[in-house]
Amino acid sequence: MRSIMAVAGLALLGVTIASILRTLVVPRGLYSSLVNRLWTVLRTLLRLLAAPFGGYRTLDRLQTWLAPLILVCTLGCWLLATLAAYTLLLFGTSDLAWGVCFREAGSSLFTLGFASGDRLRLSALDFLAAATGPLIIALLIGYLPTLYGAYNRREVEVTLLQSRAGAPAWGPELLARQALVGTETALPDLYRDWERLAADIGEGHSNYPVLLSFRSPHPHRNWVVALIAVLDAAAMQLALDPRSAPPEARLVLRAGFTAMRDIADALRIGYDPDPDPDGPIRLGFAEFDAAVEMVTATGFPAERDAAEAWPHFRGWRVNYEAIGYELARRSDAVPSLWTGPRDFPAVPIPPSRPADRRPKRA
Repeated sequence: MRSIMAVAGLALLGVTIASILRTLVVPRGLYSSLVNRLWTVLRTLLRLLAAPFGGYRTLDRLQTWLAPLILVCTLGCWLLATLAAYTLLLFGTSDLAWGVCFREAGSSLFTLGFASGDRLRLSALDFLAAATGPLIIALLIGYLPTLYGAYNRREVEVTLLQSRAGAPAWGPELLARQALVGTETALPDLYRDWERLAADIGEGHSNYPVLLSFRSPHPHRNWVVALIAVLDAAAMQLALDPRSAPPEARLVLRAGFTAMRDIADALRIGYDPDPDPDGPIRLGFAEFDAAVEMVTATGFPAERDAAEAWPHFRGWRVNYEAIGYELARRSDAVPSLWTGPRDFPAVPIPPSRPADRRPKRA
């Protein structure tokens, strides 16, 4: 029986170390079953707590705690699993009782001092446990600056986009505002910035999926919604005005849906890697037609009408719509236009546009 317990303890310790390494150390988008299970349980719990109050803002306030809770619970699970593993190993390699093994493993793991009076000598397992506990905590502490660095880079661009695309962000609104204030020439720089940010998001969020649960400081801002808005604006510009559309529009589209696919691979979200450009999308032509009418009414140049531009727009959007909708749903993003349904009752919120405060002529 003791030999079986020793093997079980060794297996549990190996599984725990593998989970720590794949989550904190290995620089690749590896699936973490622990993080995903904690995300599912904690997200469900927070949604249940928000349900009696109703409304998106209450849910947003509670979901702010999701990422910190995932980190704390992940650390707790690792430490408890390690404690159980060393307890099993000590029981399997000595003649100590269960209670003594548990006390000795705990005192060594949490560096409380040697707590067993049943034997005079420390074993190699005690030294190994004493090194494991602080190492796990140190790895998680070192993990936090990486998370918050990626979070800050993401949120700076999302915040800057608010003045251009509204809050919540919407692709047609981005084009309309540039036409209204005569800053269409700034779109190539915007696409260039978001091409780089998309690559950063794809790399960071696939390696550290907990970043998906870090919410923006403002309830109407969200990185998934903002990325979809920029991609929609680029696709719409290419569809409506292909001759004068900047090459950066194509580049940001490619970077955007590539980043989404990297995240989808890390989260095991299924998608079509080579979708048919003529395939259906969930956004309807009536919504696109209304958006084109709004955009062209602001003076945005258009070589094609809505009917001619629709197949081209659909051919771009089919590459990122399904994954974008799923990421927006999983992150409980602000319900905005053209970003799909949510798991909570919500009506899409249109972007707010500031009032025209130009002085009147005398």
